[in-house]
Amino acid sequence: MRRRHLAAGALALASLIGTGPGALAQQQPVEIQFWHGLNQPLGGMLEQLATDFNGTQSQYKVVPSFRGGYAETVVAAIAAFRSNTAPHIVQMFEVGTGTMMSAGRAIKPLHELIAETGVAIDTRDFIGPVAGYYAAADGKLMAMPFNSSTAIAFYNKDMFQRAGLDPNSFPATWEGVEQAARKLKAAGIACPMTTAWPSWLMVEQLLAIHDVPLATRANGFEGLDTQLNLTNPVLTKHLTNLVNWQKEGLFRYAGRDTAGDPLFPAGECAITFASSGLRARITREARFEWGAAMLPYYEGTSPRNSIIGGAALWTMNRGPNARRSPEELKGVAEFFRYISSPAVMAKWHQDTGYVPVTRSAYEATKAAGFYQRNPGADVPIEQMLRGGEPTANSRGIRLGGFIEIRNIIQEEMERAFQGQVTPEQALASANTRGNQVLRNFERTNRNN
Repeated sequence: MRRRHLAAGALALASLIGTGPGALAQQQPVEIQFWHGLNQPLGGMLEQLATDFNGTQSQYKVVPSFRGGYAETVVAAIAAFRSNTAPHIVQMFEVGTGTMMSAGRAIKPLHELIAETGVAIDTRDFIGPVAGYYAAADGKLMAMPFNSSTAIAFYNKDMFQRAGLDPNSFPATWEGVEQAARKLKAAGIACPMTTAWPSWLMVEQLLAIHDVPLATRANGFEGLDTQLNLTNPVLTKHLTNLVNWQKEGLFRYAGRDTAGDPLFPAGECAITFASSGLRARITREARFEWGAAMLPYYEGTSPRNSIIGGAALWTMNRGPNARRSPEELKGVAEFFRYISSPAVMAKWHQDTGYVPVTRSAYEATKAAGFYQRNPGADVPIEQMLRGGEPTANSRGIRLGGFIEIRNIIQEEMERAFQGQVTPEQALASANTRGNQVLRNFERTNRNN
């Protein structure tokens, strides 16, 4: 009898041990690794979105992780893919779009993710300039548009007033900006103007607004066999002006990428040209009255839309020899559905200064009276929609290896600012060096 009781107890214990971990495992949420490249305060706001999503359900847990800047993040993600440990989601800035689209099996296109998971994401709701940037030739979205920005001007109204300028009006043209900078300098302001992201602002945006191609083949949208067009008259004129303005003390070159961002909110420079996403930092740090305005253009121009910046979220396969489970992919899709919902996307736009990437978020923000309470907050979206439908020159840039090309452009701009070469020589060198990157990329990806 005792043996029968012991045997029954052992069988019950074995059954409990055998089924217990499975039952517990079913209760654990599926983890979704999300690597991003946003510094504070934006990085914290992004991570809060993940926390909020996790609080809405118990099936999935998005785990955000800051991996350095965008360039560092993508290098880390590619290395992880090769070792079969890629994150589920990686945030990639817009200049890496061409590279990501040529990444083959490393990525899971958004349209495939939606089709396979059945999670409803209305891709028709994305505004045209944003959707077009991340769409394949057939119009299908490859990545999830998210923290899209564009470049605008921010100006210190207190400094404008001190210089005798109208604090409620920013010059529409570069000729007007130059005149304003001279008055600011005469008023004792050491830094009349500066810029962040020199290539994006002073090359890419400038050409798009003036409807001038950065490269052939519709800036790369029509194929890999493209050539740069950096020696065009508009860009040559502008870089010459920037170099001369720096010599005269009207313009300060602050460095590459985001190096110029702190100068405006700290009150050092009266004008900055920067991402609309800088609005969040300015709102938190500036101790002066400030305004936002559209980017200037040269007289005689009918300005077009500005192009987007910021980043999109790309779904990654785990690695060459590892697949994602259906539940993992569904978790990614559910997170994408959450962040693209009108309420969440509208709040993200309002809190950060990034543009609302969906029409519904834009309409919700407008209906809530946000733009009336925050004059200038609608400047980025209005500028992106300026001039009607984007042209082949203002749709965006789809060049392979463009991260490297942008660095080349910045290097050559620096040589011009330092007086080592003329603006013409700098642009010619950038053109030659950048074309070599394009040819290398074409050879590597021709059959992809």
